[in-house]
Amino acid sequence: MVSEKSRLPQTPPATYADLEALPDNLIGEIVGGRLVASPRPSPAHARASSALGGLLHPPFDFGRGGPGGWWILFEPELHLGPDVLVPDLAGWRLERMPELPETAYFELAPDWVCEVISPRSESFDREEKLGVYHRVGVPHVWLVNPRAKTLDILRSTPEGYLIVAIHTAPRTIRAEPFDAIEIDLELLFGKPRSPEKS
Repeated sequence: MVSEKSRLPQTPPATYADLEALPDNLIGEIVGGRLVASPRPSPAHARASSALGGLLHPPFDFGRGGPGGWWILFEPELHLGPDVLVPDLAGWRLERMPELPETAYFELAPDWVCEVISPRSESFDREEKLGVYHRVGVPHVWLVNPRAKTLDILRSTPEGYLIVAIHTAPRTIRAEPFDAIEIDLELLFGKPRSPEKS
């Protein structure tokens, strides 16, 4: 006996050609064979991502005021088995990735990723993308929520991601794996600071 479900037309899994066919104003990802297209980030999303990258680059990527030893990159394209993801930020320890790949994408899973979540992307980021990151062994994930002004710190365990802390601005924190420095969360969500008067 044929079930109703088996009679429905099957959608073929999304391919990289489907990603390439998207217009430039969309960011495409493939998870579980499904193409997910998202609009370019909102201003608050872009601000949080840019500010966090700006705070992490000097001490961890450049080694200025911190230990160095990391590649910190904006929106890298990750090819993780059959899945293609584009986190807002990702980092690789130099000991695992001494050189950048020649390809336009990365096949080596990062040591840290950060997703800036929005109402439209929250369930996708928290469920499907986290599932892929856990499957490929990403040890640290940060989730930034510009509306709530929060930063969730997650650590991988055999059972899934453990929420280590949820920080709310305004607050200065230290958070793994970048706990060598303090991070002022207000810088991620607030206005630029005025120059100091001499």
